[in-house]
Amino acid sequence: MVKKQKQQMHLRWLKPVAMLLLLITGMQLHAQENYTISGKITDIDNGETLFGASVFLEGTSIGVVTNEYGFYSITAPKGEYRLLITYMGYADIKQDVNLNSNQNINFEISEVSTQLDEVEVTAEESEIAVLRKPEMSVLKMNIETVKQMPVVLGEVDILKSLQMLPGVTNNGEGTGGFHVRGGAGDQNLVLLDEAIIYNTSHMFGFFSVFNADAIKDVKLYKGGIPARYGGRVSSVLDVRQKDGNSKRFAATGGIGIISSRMALEAPLFKEKGSFLIAGRRSYADLLLKAAGQDNSVSFYDLNLKTNYKINTNNRLFLSGYFGRDAFELGENFSSSYGNSTANLRWNHIFNEKLFSNLSLIYSKYDYELGITSAEFDWVSSITNYNIKYDLKYYFSDKFKLDFGASGIHYEFDPGEIIPTTETSSVNPLLLDKKKALETGVYVNAEHKLTEKLTAQYGLRYSAFSRLGGQPMTEYENDQPVVYNSDLGIYERGTAIGETVYEKGDAIKTFGNLEPRASLAYTINDNSSLKAGFSRVAQYIHLLSNTSSATPLDVWAPSGQYIDPQLSNQYALGYFRNFKNKAYSMEAEIYYKNTDNRIDYIDGSDLIGQNTIETEILKGESRAYGLELLFRKNEGKFTGWISYTLSKSEQRTPGGNAGGLGINDGNWYNTPYDRTHDVSISGSYKLNDKWSFGTNLVFQTGRPVTYPNGQYEYEGVSIASYSDRNSDRLPAYHRLDLSVNYKPNRKPNAKLKGEWVWGIYNAYNRKNAASVSFGQNIETGANEATRTAIFGIVPSITYNFKF
Repeated sequence: MVKKQKQQMHLRWLKPVAMLLLLITGMQLHAQENYTISGKITDIDNGETLFGASVFLEGTSIGVVTNEYGFYSITAPKGEYRLLITYMGYADIKQDVNLNSNQNINFEISEVSTQLDEVEVTAEESEIAVLRKPEMSVLKMNIETVKQMPVVLGEVDILKSLQMLPGVTNNGEGTGGFHVRGGAGDQNLVLLDEAIIYNTSHMFGFFSVFNADAIKDVKLYKGGIPARYGGRVSSVLDVRQKDGNSKRFAATGGIGIISSRMALEAPLFKEKGSFLIAGRRSYADLLLKAAGQDNSVSFYDLNLKTNYKINTNNRLFLSGYFGRDAFELGENFSSSYGNSTANLRWNHIFNEKLFSNLSLIYSKYDYELGITSAEFDWVSSITNYNIKYDLKYYFSDKFKLDFGASGIHYEFDPGEIIPTTETSSVNPLLLDKKKALETGVYVNAEHKLTEKLTAQYGLRYSAFSRLGGQPMTEYENDQPVVYNSDLGIYERGTAIGETVYEKGDAIKTFGNLEPRASLAYTINDNSSLKAGFSRVAQYIHLLSNTSSATPLDVWAPSGQYIDPQLSNQYALGYFRNFKNKAYSMEAEIYYKNTDNRIDYIDGSDLIGQNTIETEILKGESRAYGLELLFRKNEGKFTGWISYTLSKSEQRTPGGNAGGLGINDGNWYNTPYDRTHDVSISGSYKLNDKWSFGTNLVFQTGRPVTYPNGQYEYEGVSIASYSDRNSDRLPAYHRLDLSVNYKPNRKPNAKLKGEWVWGIYNAYNRKNAASVSFGQNIETGANEATRTAIFGIVPSITYNFKF
């Protein structure tokens, strides 16, 4: 049976690969006698490659944008052209070329503030390229913009900056992760240099794991996810680290009230390579100890990257990330958690039209929990090994093709309880480790159908096998959860035995076709319409019955009792520039439905649970909404206003377990539902010394479940509750302010510094993180207690670079 399943998997792989080879062969047979210009676009000051730079032949519609490694390729008929290179925040370059042969031309471009006099600045063609590109529901953040925004405790934060844009939110102050278009945190694929990051938070959500000094590009796909990505149904956050300055030694850093950071970069091997090393360390633990406190909280992270240019067509990259949080509450409780990643990449240029990237990736997330009074430690982790091969073929100015394959081997260690003393009353407990294999093959095309209509379409085939190596519990009537009609509750099913699967056996195998398509219709040079559809499968799940993710939540694979999530998303958008590109507007509507969304029975227990299937039911979710984004792009005052009107719901019928299900099988609000979400972000540059920033945020309160009554049972007061998530916390809103000051300095001074003063929550709004209910011991009256994480928080940071 296992051999037959493996043979079927191989056949599913071979069919798409065969079709792909035939397609490429057909393209080469029909190639015209055109010529190609190819090369790389880099920063003139530090040698960093630029992702998303526009390269166009002026006066034509022929052009491309550079890939993640700064590579471009343009094919056009023989003739004389003017080549135009544009990139946001950089001076444009125009160069005449005589296209009478295949040519390799690399360009170095400079930031606008350091541009040479002869460089001409015009962003018109690049703006037109954005309008014409069949890419929608995508947010790209400029790191310099992020650094200008006010943030909590003075720490620059990429994730909090993204939450100022439409369709992206958090789950309240002091919570980790982020939510996109009503999706859960585990439905976001977060990549740092292609390696999966499982927990994006430091200090339980106050900071993110991304050190802005080490980051080059940030791109969030809310929908229209390209076929090269798979594994998550809500979004993809693709974060790329800097390669390292290949021109000279450089250092950047900052000293704040909670943490400090430093990044060093320099060329290697006579400018054939470079390196980057960046670190952060908080010292809240040192301050607490100095104040005589027994409690402690701290974090650190380290970003590493180096690269070596073997020759013109081959370059190696090695990057890594290591981060850790530690938390202690007196002498009785301690916790630590962190991510570790590594990626070895080989970029290879076969010829002027074919570019490839081979990656070997390691990623691990682990956490530890120690309770001294209970005399035990709990250790858990998820580890994956990933190999992926991506290729891009620039067939012509009208047709470009991406294709590739990947494989991820997962190791799930849900926990091991270890007694800390020989006299401990706690027995050792080793939960069953789980293994799985996820594979995928994809092809994606960008096709210019007419002068006004461009399409992007692709297909991904993914397969997932839950592998053996541990026993599987069997249940009466094959039901891990059953409905008790007498009590009106769901209960754990009756275990009747175990089936032992050997290593290498496939316990359960899934396969899914994932089509993706989007269209862009250019109305004129200032406006366009776009539409998109994507189907995505997700095979691993974060099991959490709390309103927001915690370090102790458990990742679990799909298998015998857990099906993969399958999501379809539809989107339609209108995009327009105003007043010679000084202003821009984006409007999108979307609808997303997800099958096999996990839900939890009342009273579910996920910690230390070896049979997690006895705590969950299978349901569905849907989300829909309107997103508006209006930007001011030029002038001393720049910024944006974003507004999201949305709905996020889920429904969980009883299914084979019996009963009506959660909330009688009716639709109810997910914990991530926000009816209204308004964000205003602005920056005003008074002069070369002074600039000012502000954020204003308003959100509908998140859904919660409140008690609606109580009753007495054997002298004990017991609360009864309303339908799940039928109530809401009060509305969330706050105002943040910041002031940046750059002191006088000599033009040729090597050290450049700035002071940043910030006020988070300037009018001291006590936003509710939670509302709890209890009985006053003295009066016996029922009381509601509102808990707020932050009031007003001032900060000061000194940033420097040399």
